[in-house]
Amino acid sequence: MKLLVVEDHHDLREAMIEMLADEFEVDGACDGDEGLFLAQQNIYDAIILDVMLPGIDGFSIVRRLREDGIETPVLFLTARDSLEDRVKGLDFGGDDYLVKPFQSPELKARLRALLRRSGALTTKQTIRYRGIELFGKEKGVLVDGQPLKLTSKQYELLEYLVHNQGVILTKEQIFDRIWGFDSDTTIAIVEVFVHQLRKKLEPFGYHADIQTVRGIGYMLVREQE
Repeated sequence: MKLLVVEDHHDLREAMIEMLADEFEVDGACDGDEGLFLAQQNIYDAIILDVMLPGIDGFSIVRRLREDGIETPVLFLTARDSLEDRVKGLDFGGDDYLVKPFQSPELKARLRALLRRSGALTTKQTIRYRGIELFGKEKGVLVDGQPLKLTSKQYELLEYLVHNQGVILTKEQIFDRIWGFDSDTTIAIVEVFVHQLRKKLEPFGYHADIQTVRGIGYMLVREQE
């Protein structure tokens, strides 16, 4: 899973990125403008957001995201522990609040709880789509009970599609999510990997579930409940 940490204090930002990197892929932003830009790409599973930032403050970032229809869970960080600030943050669309200074175990625990509530993380780290099961810890896949061998990037692509079934994902979103903003490859790699994934799923009849949205990107058909 992919996280965004928006914190203007360099040492604290880098420390959080380092402590979370053993469980997540983490991007960092040093001010409100950069944080808003990255968050608006809508490629993150959760955002850790400082309230007091140069440029746009954390409250305004969340308000803008919610106005844009982006519902990424947000964990606010603040040096102030007033009830007024907590209520304000939650009213703007934040999901939880953590007061500085904090310990690493508490940050991780609150983050995991946030991800579980949003559905991005289950207690078993297993997600399902029709007859497809994805096991996040091992990056293993079963299709109709049979093991399916995927590369790491193919797995991440399938996982991203399953988490966003019924949602049109642009090629840019997929590229930024799977390969990252600073990748040396080009966006054309997205088409290649979608083709590869479809070929792997074709023997099971699931390849047609990945639909091409012409001129935009791809969408995994929503599973019928």
